[in-house]
Amino acid sequence: MDMKNYSSSISGFILLGLSSNPQMQKPLFAVFLIMYLITLVGNGLIILAIHSDSRLHTPMYFFLSNLSFMDICFTTVIMPNMLVNLLSETKFISYVGCLVQMYFFMALGNTDSYLLASMAIDRLVAICNPFHYGVVMSPQRCLLLLLGSCTISHLHSMLRVLLMSRLSFCASHVIKHFFCDTQPVLKLSCSDTSASQMVVMTKTLAVIATPFLCILFSYLRIIVTVLKIPSAAGKWKAFSTCGSHLTVVVFFYGSVIYVYFRPLSMYSVVKDRVATVMYTIVTPMLNPFIYSLRNKDMKKGLRKLRDQVYS
Repeated sequence: MDMKNYSSSISGFILLGLSSNPQMQKPLFAVFLIMYLITLVGNGLIILAIHSDSRLHTPMYFFLSNLSFMDICFTTVIMPNMLVNLLSETKFISYVGCLVQMYFFMALGNTDSYLLASMAIDRLVAICNPFHYGVVMSPQRCLLLLLGSCTISHLHSMLRVLLMSRLSFCASHVIKHFFCDTQPVLKLSCSDTSASQMVVMTKTLAVIATPFLCILFSYLRIIVTVLKIPSAAGKWKAFSTCGSHLTVVVFFYGSVIYVYFRPLSMYSVVKDRVATVMYTIVTPMLNPFIYSLRNKDMKKGLRKLRDQVYS
C-alpha cells in the first residue's frame, strides 16, 4: 500500500468520543455541558475576586488567577468541539483543526504544569525564607516566571505538532478519543513512528518532569523547614497554606503521568480516556472549589465581589 500524507489525501479525522453507544450521547452531553459551565463560572469568579480585592494582589494569587485563566482556555480547546460531536452523527474534525487543537492543548496544559511549579516556589520562599519574600517574589520575577512558562510550553508544543504533521496516514482515520491527543493519533500512522515516539517521550519528560521535580524539591524543603517549627499550631498553619496546591498537583500529575509516561504499545483506549478526563475536565472544574473552600482570603474576596455586584 502506498503511503500518502493525510493532509493531501483525506480531509480530516473522525473522533469516536467517550462512548459509541447512541443512547449515551445526550446524557453525556448534559453532564459535560454542566461541568464545562461550572469550570467557566468557577474559574471566572476566582479571576474576578482576585482582581477586585487589593488584599489578594500577592504572588500566590497572581499565579492562581493565571492558572484559572489557563484552565478556562485549556478546557475550551477541547469541550466545545466535544459537546458538538456528542450531538453530531459525523463527529468530524479537519486535519488542520486536529493539529491546531493538539497545539493549544499541549501548550496550555504545559503552561498549567509550569504555573503549578511557580506556585510551589512561591510557597517555598514564603515558608523557608519569609524575610526575603518580597524581594525574591517581586512582581517583575513573577511576570518573568509566567512569560517563561508560556514561552517554553508553546515552543515544545510547536515542535510536537511539526513532528506530527510529517506523519503519513494510510487507512483508518478514526481517532478512538474525544479530542486530538498525540497517542491516539500516533496509533493511526502508517509511518515509522519510533523516532517521533522517542522525541515525544524525551520532550515530554523534560517539559513535564522538570516542573514536577521542582514541585517535589520545594515540598521536601518545606517539610524539613516545617518540622523544625516547635509548636503544633505553627506547623499546622504552615502546612495549611500548601494543602490546596498539593491537592491540585496530585490530581493533575497523577493522571498526566499515567497517560503520557508509557510506551505506545501500552496505550489503552478506555483507561486513557478516563485518566484524560481527569486532568482535562475534572481538575480544572475542581480547582476553584479546592482553592476557595479552605482559603479564608479567597472566601473574603468572593464575598467582597458578591457585595460589589449587589451594591
